[in-house]
Amino acid sequence: MTAVRPETTAQSAPGASATPASSSGSFPTGFVWGAATAAYQVEGAAAEDGRTPSIWDTFSHTPGKVRNGDTGDIAADHYHRYRDDVALMKDLGLTAYRFSVSWSRVQPTGRGPAVERGLDFYRRLTDELLEAGITPVATLYHWDLPQELEDAGGWPQRDTADRFADYAELVARALGDRVGVWTTLNEPWCSAFLGYGSGVHAPGRTDPAATLRAAHHLNLAHGKAIGVLRAALPSSAQTSLTLNLHQVRPLTGSAEDAEAARRIDAVGNRIFTGPVLDGAYPEDLLADTAHLVDWGQLVREGDLAEISRPIDLLGVNYYAPTVVSHPADGAGATKNDGHGASDHSPWTGSEHVAFHLANDDLTAMNWAIDASGLHTLLTGLAASHPRQPLMVTENGAAFDDYVSPEGVVNDPQRIAYLHAHLDAVRRAVADGADVRGYFLWSLLDNFEWSYGYSKRFGAVYVDYATQRRIPKASAHWYADVIRANALPPGR
Repeated sequence: MTAVRPETTAQSAPGASATPASSSGSFPTGFVWGAATAAYQVEGAAAEDGRTPSIWDTFSHTPGKVRNGDTGDIAADHYHRYRDDVALMKDLGLTAYRFSVSWSRVQPTGRGPAVERGLDFYRRLTDELLEAGITPVATLYHWDLPQELEDAGGWPQRDTADRFADYAELVARALGDRVGVWTTLNEPWCSAFLGYGSGVHAPGRTDPAATLRAAHHLNLAHGKAIGVLRAALPSSAQTSLTLNLHQVRPLTGSAEDAEAARRIDAVGNRIFTGPVLDGAYPEDLLADTAHLVDWGQLVREGDLAEISRPIDLLGVNYYAPTVVSHPADGAGATKNDGHGASDHSPWTGSEHVAFHLANDDLTAMNWAIDASGLHTLLTGLAASHPRQPLMVTENGAAFDDYVSPEGVVNDPQRIAYLHAHLDAVRRAVADGADVRGYFLWSLLDNFEWSYGYSKRFGAVYVDYATQRRIPKASAHWYADVIRANALPPGR
């Protein structure tokens, strides 16, 4: 199939400025409607065509790390079924598909030349998307570090940032004629703080100092990759970073709870937005964590200039707000922070903070449903960084979905969730936020990290025994929204 250059396709510029909405219920003309997945969660084919283990292969095969001993060895078998999955996307009317590239499929040891068989899968996938009129949006890293790089020290080692830049160049040179929108990292907070702090994500380490070193080197990897992408890609290509920004709220109006919120905002948000968007780490973050790392030694000359290279889009992932307080007994943080059970806090340097649910309207993940947090997050970013275009790159919910005797999957809770959150996006746009599009998480039910296959986020139900796909009621609802470029009346 002949490659189509991204600038020649009808939906080739999901980062382009959209025309304002013409009515209260509609979205801007040109608004991007997408869905997202991640390589380890959907691809399967874990040992095919030269792919070697990533940290998530190792982690999931370690007894006790993942619920029910589940692994991503087969997952949703997207590697073999991508043509059928793209056909589903076309049926839903998606204008963009956000996927991630498996680093160890492309560059098995994290060093050296690319494996062309690995790249060929992404060539086939992107060609199929373009043929269907769907814009491919590639994420270079969604948590699957090659195991050999972790064995060499992983993200706490500065060299990993250089290895990532080399990998980014390999992928950009292979797919730059097909992909017009590139994301460097997905949720580096999770990679650093859940992977090296609480240990509930791969590689499962619990070292507070390593957590902070990992965060800086992920920032540096992002900056280095942006430089490489700019050099390797056509001038029309767009670059981005996706962050799971925490919409932090103090439980009460007390000074103590305000201080708790400040600390979590620093270590949860501004450790990334500070250097990336403002060119500096916040002074309060440095003070909070000075007992763990020597920032003056960690951050070398030129790092911040590298990290703060301009990006075309900032991806925002949102699921639930983060409500915090100062613990009444002055003890450590509660375990109900929404990021999995562990004896080790992911909130490195700010462990003495208590977490609370915003309300008792919960998803199957026990996350509070509160769409106002997404509106606040988007309008807050628009106020603090008015020239930075935004994209909602993940939003969705897990519920206890099942196939009815009639062979359908009705999920009214998800429809209500999506309606409320899309309305929050629409209102944020009306309030002046430059939000260019929305990606539903997720296209397919998939391997939900340490929860294994026990949680279903997909718009499309996957029967893992047969790999049969069944679009849920929410998928049909989302297709109607895309077709109308507007929300239906009511909820």
